[in-house]
Amino acid sequence: QCTYVEVEQAPRTHAVVLSRPAWLWGAEMGANEHGVCVGNEGVWTREPVGEDEALLGMDLVRLGLERGSSAREALEVMVGLLERYGQGGSCKEEPVPFTYHNTFLLADRTEAWVLETAGRYWAAQQIREGSRNISNQLSIGTDITAEHTGLRQRAHSQGWWSGDGQFSFADVFSLPQPPPRMEAAKSRYRAGKELLRQHAGHITAETIMRILRDKASGICVDSEGFRTAGSMVSVLPRNPALPCVHFFTATPDPSRSVFKPFVFVADVKPTPQVRSPTFRDDPAKQIPRFQSTVDRRHELYRRHQAVLELMDHDQERGQKLLQTLRELEQQGLEGMKALLDGTVAPSPEELADLFFDCVEAELKFY
Repeated sequence: QCTYVEVEQAPRTHAVVLSRPAWLWGAEMGANEHGVCVGNEGVWTREPVGEDEALLGMDLVRLGLERGSSAREALEVMVGLLERYGQGGSCKEEPVPFTYHNTFLLADRTEAWVLETAGRYWAAQQIREGSRNISNQLSIGTDITAEHTGLRQRAHSQGWWSGDGQFSFADVFSLPQPPPRMEAAKSRYRAGKELLRQHAGHITAETIMRILRDKASGICVDSEGFRTAGSMVSVLPRNPALPCVHFFTATPDPSRSVFKPFVFVADVKPTPQVRSPTFRDDPAKQIPRFQSTVDRRHELYRRHQAVLELMDHDQERGQKLLQTLRELEQQGLEGMKALLDGTVAPSPEELADLFFDCVEAELKFY
């Protein structure tokens, strides 16, 4: 059972760690036990956005992670389900529907892909070197590695492409008059690309964290009542003997959040402080949906929000606390370096408690 529709169960699913809006089944980003990572962004294209309930892009993120043991396999799972069930339904917990199609970043220890969709149609690009970013716009041009079998026929039949010359997915399927939010996406996409270019050849976890915290570019959003809701950075060593380390904020506004490390091991300690409450008569599951509201904030989120208010009202104390939180984050980053350099060999029990312990430490500081 996904957010709105049921799909056939797989005989076996992989362990996953997810950063997700609490009301839905899928995720905005996450990783699985095989080091596969997937994240999504909303996009608007020439294909009409359906309000009919189908799979959400966020459902596809989770399905890809649960059923794919590599980035390529996750991509195949996602496009197979997209073609079969379609995408649609409101992506926001509000009575007025908010709908979009999706672009995705997929990576594992050895491969990376960008997957972009327009309705049931899609194009994928394998990233063979350097860096790649996405924002709320199509970005795959003529360099298409794989595509929906009917993609070009669809474009031709709609009069979007003459059938002559090179075929650029972004040029053909982007809206001629993009909505205002797409304009902001262009500058975000360009800024992300430039920030990555500046660090070409020496991109670290800290580099990505700094980019995700960049407010001038609009990558870190904190305006008009909308905040970057959660952030994730993963380090995927090529050496399969080394563990992948996934850092999650589990709180909004990464410029004032702590990235906390998570490692897949047996018997990971549950962290209820970052799990949202469940509701018996959940307004997201009642038909008609979203007729009432519930407080879905988990414990860490509540404490974090209270501290954000403190930071805004008492800047001196706020700065002091932020410094303490950065030191906590630094400890996690140094621990990861020691783990991957082989200078320490923590016990499986220590790794199983790692994320829980970091959340507890953050709560204590709050």
